Amino acid sequence: MKNVVERFLEYVKFDTQSDENSQTFPSTEKQIVFAKVLKKEVEEIGIKAELDEYGYLTGTLEGNIDGNIPVIGFIAHMDTTPEVSGKDVQAQIIKNYDGKDIVLNDAKNIVLKSSEYPNLKNYIGKDLIVTNGTTVLGADDKAGIAEIMTAIEYLINHQEIKHGKIKIAFTPDEEIGRGVDKFDIKKFGAKYAYTLDGDKLGSLEFENFNAASAQLVINGKNIHPGHAKGVMKNAIKIGNEFINLLPQNQTPEVTEGYEGFFHIYQEIGSVEEVIQKYIIRDHDKTKFESKKEFFKSCVEFINKKYGQETVELLLKDTYYNMKEIIEKNFDTIEIAKKSMIQAGVNPIIKPIRGGTDGARLSFMGLPTPNIFTGGHNFHGVYEYIPTFAMEKAVDVILNIVKEFAKS
Repeated sequence: MKNVVERFLEYVKFDTQSDENSQTFPSTEKQIVFAKVLKKEVEEIGIKAELDEYGYLTGTLEGNIDGNIPVIGFIAHMDTTPEVSGKDVQAQIIKNYDGKDIVLNDAKNIVLKSSEYPNLKNYIGKDLIVTNGTTVLGADDKAGIAEIMTAIEYLINHQEIKHGKIKIAFTPDEEIGRGVDKFDIKKFGAKYAYTLDGDKLGSLEFENFNAASAQLVINGKNIHPGHAKGVMKNAIKIGNEFINLLPQNQTPEVTEGYEGFFHIYQEIGSVEEVIQKYIIRDHDKTKFESKKEFFKSCVEFINKKYGQETVELLLKDTYYNMKEIIEKNFDTIEIAKKSMIQAGVNPIIKPIRGGTDGARLSFMGLPTPNIFTGGHNFHGVYEYIPTFAMEKAVDVILNIVKEFAKS
């Protein structure tokens, strides 16, 4: 058997970055390359696997006990964020972490500082996997894949552990909000599922943001600056003005917990045209709707000031808070809590300041809360994961399986 760390270090070598500008599904062919490798491994450990045309890899471990036991699923995503490179990941293992700053890249002076990331202090004496300071690590969500694979292989090799039918799924394009666009719930056949896509040890999440994406096309008018008076309309300056219309106390940098935000994450363009991309998020549905209305009112203000069609808006809801679904299926949370405690892990129930495939799956008819992978600082070069946290995630999966077998 491979252990979870060995698997993870193999998986992060694959570049699986998704691309929100792509029109294909999945958005990048390199996700299919990784899926094919995973399919071979799933089959080698002894269970049936299927890789469909959309890049969904699913597998089935048949039950070894009679009874009306619910079919449960475990799900993780293959892609990494489009925002930071996931190519040529060079993971480093910091043995017996001493609590000091970690130099990720001496040549570029990139340092993981304990003063900036105080959670590091929780892992003194533990082994950490970090980046080399130039890419993401990929724990979001290759750690989840490694944890699921390791747990399933353990069950296959320990037939004394009684369990019902278990489904696994590895999905593409979660990071760009398309992860379950073509996922066949009925074919998957689980009654409940868990995503392994959370962060720090003990995280258990069944609340997430309501989320929308917004794209602005700002149409300017360029002319030689020497003859610009009364004629030029600078799309860059208009774009800056729009940003300043948004409440500055509602951005990711200054919000936490249940506080929502407006976030500009990309801007490209020139005097003639600027494209800005935003996400709008709030846990509260009423506040979420108000945020969208406010955003539209800002567009109207700019168009009234600079002329109609100066700003074109494409606003689209992407997912909703799964709380209303999970609360009706709260046994999934109670079992997960019990399973963590049995593994010596303190459950930390908190809202997700983001979303998972589970949010959309829940509204599609498959209640799917989210469990920790153990990682920290996702979507950046300071990402890291303690190895023991991955091992604990495997234990939690096994305990969940055992608990459902009792039902």
